[in-house]
Amino acid sequence: MGFQNAAVLAPVSFFLGVLFICFNVDYRILWGELTDEVINDGFQFYTTFFNAPPAIKALLHGMMAVGLGACLYKLLSWTESAMFFDGSSLAAFLFGVVVYISVVIPGLQAIAKPVKDVDTRDVQIEALRVLSAGNVIIIASLLLVLLLQAGQEYARRTDAKALAEFQKKQAAVTEEKKEQ
Repeated sequence: MGFQNAAVLAPVSFFLGVLFICFNVDYRILWGELTDEVINDGFQFYTTFFNAPPAIKALLHGMMAVGLGACLYKLLSWTESAMFFDGSSLAAFLFGVVVYISVVIPGLQAIAKPVKDVDTRDVQIEALRVLSAGNVIIIASLLLVLLLQAGQEYARRTDAKALAEFQKKQAAVTEEKKEQ
């Protein structure tokens, strides 16, 4: 595994860690009984998450940029492996970013900075549920990126092993012809 793979895997693993922390709250919101305690816990957690210092938000967005840049850089080799595995990884990562921008950010804003007379408690609860579902979708897309990167490494190793066996057989055939 080289630098390019590490540049893809590090941001993906980082975001999976952050999202699995959020999953502790999301699981109760999506698949548990939706009580006032669960809702208030979700509001408190995501309000704290939204009001994080700017350095935390810069780190999150910087890691997003590193992941997208690394996927693009790996794609530029234009091999069949890059076109399939890295292209699909880029699409899955980009899908996660789009879900983040279109679902997570508006949901966080509706929870942490509700607009008076527009964001009622029912709207905020629905935003919390949609935010939790968006996080689960992002987890799935990032797991797909990990799976595709592992598949690419497996294909590369299998190809190298098959090439080594072929060269070994070719060398044996060449030696056999020389002896005759």
